[in-house]
This record gives sequence, C-alpha cells and structure tokens, in this order.
Amino acid sequence: MTSKLGTRILACGLLVAAPLGAVQAADTGPYLGGSIGTAVIEVDVGGFGPTPPVFDENDFGWKVLAGYNFGVLPLVDLGVEGGYVNFGNPSTELIGVPVSLEADGWNVFGVVGVDLGPLGVFGKVGYLSWDVQGVVDTLSAEDDGSDFAYGIGARFNLSNLEIRGEYELYDIDDTEDVSMWSVGIVWHFD
Repeated sequence: MTSKLGTRILACGLLVAAPLGAVQAADTGPYLGGSIGTAVIEVDVGGFGPTPPVFDENDFGWKVLAGYNFGVLPLVDLGVEGGYVNFGNPSTELIGVPVSLEADGWNVFGVVGVDLGPLGVFGKVGYLSWDVQGVVDTLSAEDDGSDFAYGIGARFNLSNLEIRGEYELYDIDDTEDVSMWSVGIVWHFD
C-alpha cells in the first residue's frame, strides 16, 4: 500500500514538474529582426471651414530592429530595443487637391515580456524621433520631432528564431493616429 501511494505521489510530481521544466529563464543576449505591415496616418488638415478634411490613409510600412534581452528573471524578459521604421508614402485627394506624406523615424523602447514555453506576449514603451515630408498639390513642407511611443505584441519562439506580431502606436503631436500593425521575424544570438 505504501509503495502504491509513493508511486502515485511520484507520478503526480512528475506531471506537475514536466511543464515547468520547459519554462526556464529568458534567453539573454542580442537580437536582430525586421517586420512588414500596414502603417496608418490620420491628421486633421484644418483651415478649411467648420469641418476640416481629414487625411486618413494607410500604406505599406516596414521596420528593422536590434535589441538586447537581459533575461534577469525566469518567465520574464526585460530588454531594450531600437530601430528604424518607415511609414510608407500614403496619398489621397482632399477637396480635389492631391496630398501625400512620407514619414519615417528612429525609435528606442524598453521591452517587458512574459514567456510560457514557446509562446509569449510583450509590451514596450519608448520614444520615436520622426521626420515627415508632405506635399499638397505642388507645395511641400517638412517637419520633425520626438514623441512618446508604445506597443504590444505576441511571439512564437522556434529555438533562436522568433515570429512576432505587434501593434505600435506613436503619440505624435497634431495627429489623430499614427500606428502600425506588423508581422516579422527576429533572430536571437546565443
């Protein structure tokens, strides 16, 4: 009777411990990656009567990134990430006048993630140093600045390769929405 009880306790212990064996401290070290997706830019143009036209367009966007994961805690990733993002060249006509924007920038984020085996989620907070060139009919203008940025995402790890999907929102002054949905790959160096 005692040996059956011991065997059951051992079996239950192994069942509980087996999934925990797959969970380990987050990988530590540098990584590189890139993503493609859809960038959205929405700006109230203003100055055209009581209901100003709104530039609300999206275009193909892409980004490259580099980061470092400190892997300080089990299950939790703490890191920094920076890169270049290109929001494309969205264009439209507002009250019969062609309007186009070309926007890009450099960003830096603090990243916090939770890994549960090969799946994980993450959030990031940081800044974007942006530059935009706009053309209205034949007139052009340029502006730049630095503003708050944040994002959330999910990832799937296959050894050193990570597949990620994420949403980033850029809190740029004088805009209604500058954001990007993207899917990409990241390579972790061990």
